[in-house]
Amino acid sequence: MLSVLISCQELIVIKNLTKRKKAALFLTFIVLAIGIVLYVLADRYLIEHVEVNVAAKTPAAAAPAANPADGTETLQQDDWNYSSADTQIHIKKVESGSGSDKITYFVADVQLTDASVLQSAFAKNAFGRNITEDTSAIAAENGAVFAINGDYYGFRNDGVIVRGGTLYRDEPTRDAMALLSNGTMKAYNEEQLSSAELLAEGVTDTYSFGPILVNDGAIAGDFDKVAIDTNFGNRSIQGSNPRTGIGMIAPNHYVFVVVDGRKDNYSKGMTLTEFANVFTELGASVAYNLDGGGSSTMYFMGRVVNNPLGKQQERGVSDILYIAK
Repeated sequence: MLSVLISCQELIVIKNLTKRKKAALFLTFIVLAIGIVLYVLADRYLIEHVEVNVAAKTPAAAAPAANPADGTETLQQDDWNYSSADTQIHIKKVESGSGSDKITYFVADVQLTDASVLQSAFAKNAFGRNITEDTSAIAAENGAVFAINGDYYGFRNDGVIVRGGTLYRDEPTRDAMALLSNGTMKAYNEEQLSSAELLAEGVTDTYSFGPILVNDGAIAGDFDKVAIDTNFGNRSIQGSNPRTGIGMIAPNHYVFVVVDGRKDNYSKGMTLTEFANVFTELGASVAYNLDGGGSSTMYFMGRVVNNPLGKQQERGVSDILYIAK
């Protein structure tokens, strides 16, 4: 009888040990699963993945002041204007509405005599995912007099990305924008125009974000159902938001617009329709929406002109468009 009782006690102990082992195994599995999920998210959205290192551009040396006796024009610049032999930049701050409906945005009118002055640059001189720097930092490193944020290509894996005439990514998926060596800008669909055709046309840079705002001088369409990204954590492009965009009035004549937002009594941001209207009012024949939200930044003469997210704090981005000195 005693031996039977001992056997029963041993069985209970064994059963309890088995339950503990199962619980421990289950807990280990849960911890491992959470760790895998966290690593996958970090790998996708945080960890830098350098695919191509790009040779750093040497910032142009400041041009010596011209001698008026030679009949040449001197370099002229102030907090809102820049004028040289090949570049004219004029920036203005625009405010409309009041209170919760107030909108504040910045317009840069840029005229060039040489299309090559409008350039692009990658954060940390590298192409890949999750490689970021502030717009102002990239601009300063490249000797820019003016810059805006680009399309934040490094947040996604698709799109056609050409920069400086080099094809870095060829995954056509959306409406995009191309800058050409003849000083023109065109909106196009990546699935309808191949990268080979683009390069044959003389494309220097492409931007894959969108949507197209203006085409042939008219608002491009209904923006109510536009979706750019479905990535985790990405905010809807609908509603009033900070915005960045580029438009072309004529060859080598561009307008860059950056809209502030998400700060009460300063600027609520713009809808896509409102943003497109700004470009038509400025006389753009074509205009394109770039990355916005916390990315929206305009840099000029060593300072950030706008107020990113109403916090005077930039968000790191993958790339910029800039005007070289």
